[in-house]
Amino acid sequence: MGFHIGNVFFSFFAISMTILALVLLVILFWFVPFRLWISALSSGAKVSIFSLIGMRIRRVPPSKIVLPLIKLTKANIPVPVAQLESHYMAGGNLNAVVNALIAAYRANLELPFDRAAAIDLAGLDVFETVKISTNPRVIEIPTITAVAGNGIEIKTMAKVTVRSHIKRVIGFAGEETILARVGEGIVTIIGSATNHREVLERPDKISNAVLAIGLDKGTAYEILSIDLADVSIGRNIDATLQVEQAEADKKIAEAKAEERRALAVAEEQEMRVKLVEAETDVPRALSEALRSGNIGYMDYVNLKNKESDTKMRENIGTMSLDMFSKSVDKRENNTQ
Repeated sequence: MGFHIGNVFFSFFAISMTILALVLLVILFWFVPFRLWISALSSGAKVSIFSLIGMRIRRVPPSKIVLPLIKLTKANIPVPVAQLESHYMAGGNLNAVVNALIAAYRANLELPFDRAAAIDLAGLDVFETVKISTNPRVIEIPTITAVAGNGIEIKTMAKVTVRSHIKRVIGFAGEETILARVGEGIVTIIGSATNHREVLERPDKISNAVLAIGLDKGTAYEILSIDLADVSIGRNIDATLQVEQAEADKKIAEAKAEERRALAVAEEQEMRVKLVEAETDVPRALSEALRSGNIGYMDYVNLKNKESDTKMRENIGTMSLDMFSKSVDKRENNTQ
């Protein structure tokens, strides 16, 4: 009976230890990525098992570090594991940096890891920067409008071929500055031309002059060429300005004439008021003259007769004019 109990206890203990060992092995294989370590060793990447354990402790996925390390090792680009892990923990895009390093190495460009990491942490696409450095990029500038010396408007479309300068990517101006400077240069060169025909005959003269100014100074790009894709004539700005100036002068003259007319009307109204005031003084003056004996009664009668004759002649003239107008209207109606 005791022997049977001992066998049962031993069997239970063996099963428990087996389960515990399996659990420990699962935890060990999860905590220590042996497969990833073996892949690194087979690829020639130097990374110790303790480094992988340290990554687990620092909550860094080992695959995020080891796989880029294997790519760099295969490309024969030595980069310490600590730098890769540091860039990953800083929030950088480690795959983009590694791809940029490999592309720069293949293109025989000098790009240290520190510079590539700094470009990436600055929020720029480091791989795209290397691509533009090896394969120049063409930037199309929208229509630029300028005016030549004779007042003719000229519209141009330009294409700028640029190449990124890796050493000047951080802290230097970008693509927008290139576009603004090229546009300003084209406007300046066209504006300095005395005649629009100079621009139409030699558009390359403008592109060469703009290129010689050194517009890429202080930028992250190197301008290789500036080509005018299209040159066309717009409006005659000088003539338009002259027409607008003439129209403005006309309005000013009309305003001054209206001002003089208003002054004349005001003066006329003032004279009418004075005339009415003077006419009101006439009866008083006649009465005073009769009273003082300056004029006689017959003189007064003759004056009234003359006034009556004058009014009668005015009435007759008005009636004659009205009759003449009516007769003319009647003849026109009969003719129609």
